[in-house]
Amino acid sequence: MSIVLDTLLLSFLIVCAVAVARTRDLLSAIIIYAAYSLIMAVIWLQLEAPDIAITEAAIGAGVTTLLLIATISKTRREE
Repeated sequence: MSIVLDTLLLSFLIVCAVAVARTRDLLSAIIIYAAYSLIMAVIWLQLEAPDIAITEAAIGAGVTTLLLIATISKTRREE
């Protein structure tokens, strides 16, 4: 079961990384990045590193996502 879960998490990470690189909309890229960061936190838990998992979830998925969304809301789109 663990190998199946690890393979599933790794494949989801790869899909998220490619999706962030290919997405043209910034808000969509930020949301995908937040999902990537949460999956990374789960992987750190699987590797028995709870301190790094908490840091990844708090800073990677939480603070960074909020800062990027705030930055997008302060800027204008050019058409």
